[in-house]
Amino acid sequence: MFKRIGIKGNYSRKRLSQPIASLTLLAVFATAVPAPSQAQMPSLPTPPPAPKDVPVPPTPPRSGVQPPPFVTPSTSPEVPPIPSSPRPSGYSNLPPATAYTLGAGDRVKVDVFDVPEYSGEFVVLVDGTLNLPVIGSVSVEGNSLQQASDTISRLYSRYVRRPLVTVSLLAPRPVTLAIAGEVNRPGTYTVNAGQGGGGAGPQSGQFPTVTQVITLAGGITQSAEVGQVKIRRRNSPTTYTVNLWALLRNGDLSQDIPLRDGDTIFIPTVADVNKDDTRTLADASFAARQVQPINIAIVGEVSRPGPYEITGGGTATGGATAAVTGATTGVAAANNTSAGPPTVTKAIQVAGGITSMADVRAITIRRPTRSGDTKIITVNLWEMLRTGDISQDVILQDRDTITIPTATAIDPAEAPVLAGASFSPNTIVVNVVGEVVRPGAIPVPPNTPLNQAILAAGGFNTRAKKSKVDVIRLNPNGSVSKREVEVDLAQGINEQGNPTLRNNDVVVVRRSTVASIGDTLNTVLSPITGFLGFLNLFGF
Repeated sequence: MFKRIGIKGNYSRKRLSQPIASLTLLAVFATAVPAPSQAQMPSLPTPPPAPKDVPVPPTPPRSGVQPPPFVTPSTSPEVPPIPSSPRPSGYSNLPPATAYTLGAGDRVKVDVFDVPEYSGEFVVLVDGTLNLPVIGSVSVEGNSLQQASDTISRLYSRYVRRPLVTVSLLAPRPVTLAIAGEVNRPGTYTVNAGQGGGGAGPQSGQFPTVTQVITLAGGITQSAEVGQVKIRRRNSPTTYTVNLWALLRNGDLSQDIPLRDGDTIFIPTVADVNKDDTRTLADASFAARQVQPINIAIVGEVSRPGPYEITGGGTATGGATAAVTGATTGVAAANNTSAGPPTVTKAIQVAGGITSMADVRAITIRRPTRSGDTKIITVNLWEMLRTGDISQDVILQDRDTITIPTATAIDPAEAPVLAGASFSPNTIVVNVVGEVVRPGAIPVPPNTPLNQAILAAGGFNTRAKKSKVDVIRLNPNGSVSKREVEVDLAQGINEQGNPTLRNNDVVVVRRSTVASIGDTLNTVLSPITGFLGFLNLFGF
């Protein structure tokens, strides 16, 4: 062909092949790919009415990958490895990470590419649908953002050629959660995303975590088993387990999972209350923030047994008159601030302190739980005095009952230590009457022996019977007992010769035989002596 028009050789092919090829490619591209403006124009002049409800088949949730547990690298030169817990502390079965699902109250943005009249911000209605232009009501309840985008794109494909639809979440709906078990205020809570419940303080848009919801419910009780916190999700038969001990001891943040709408949290009751754990739980961020007054009862060997309402500052009210009873024995907080949670020793202080017959090695706390059971906690305050084991000073909770038993024997070497303890009364009152230098009510320290009380009253006078005295005691059952004690001022503390005295004991020091005879003769002869004196007035 080129030869016929007078063009020769390869030159003709070199000059004509490039324009022809370019025109050919441009024509093919223009035919295959329409312009964006043409692709988005409605293809039907009068669109048919859109269906009101388009069912969307449920799709299985996309399984996520659980983050690995937090472990400090052993090769780090700056942070030493965290030691493992010396004893079992629960286990975890965390829920899988799934995409956010839409529900009533979510505010979303629907963006249809290059069709602004179909785009905009919409709110998921109470029936779980979106009311969109042209296509009308679209059900998105329980769908992820990607599933909602696919559904809307499929519906718009009737009116828009190859629509590109993007659904994004602008403001998630409030999250409704239920929490039960060992928390101070169980019940149902509604939390806005970003509000949380305290704890670490979530950023805006974040969902509340387990510890934040526990804090919102008033914090855990001292009987909470935080190593096996149960989580149940709506429409899921699986019960997941969160181990908050791993968070407290190892800093495993993966245990503090974000919660979803409709989740239920249950905190079970611990099988055995560990005194060391109560201190750790009291310092946790999801413990009770403010120390509220609690109602407890204390019975046994205390000065004023009965019910009390106590706070951490060492003050309390109790009895029929609701009088303040801890003003002198309690530990007052500085600047009217809380002095920590209420403990066993503070409860004993507001009850007037222990008596001289208290067995501080076998104090028991009877604690009711949310499950209806009763836990018994044994406290050894002598161990705290001897070794400084502060875990023996157990933190109390509402409705605890403290029982202080009676000691079968008093060790003389322990009496001064108990008398100087902070949970002993400052003084007791002993009445020493009879043949002493200063008879009357004598304030003495607790566990004061008989000999010391006599010396505090000034000792025997010249008319006293120094070998024996009487001790009168009002018993707790209302009876009065009287016993004769042989006095030996050189004797140590013992129940027979030098017993320890209790509050309001009465010590009676009798007259000696010589003093008794002299008083009798004086009584008999006093009328005669008076008559003789009368006669002396008249010179007889």
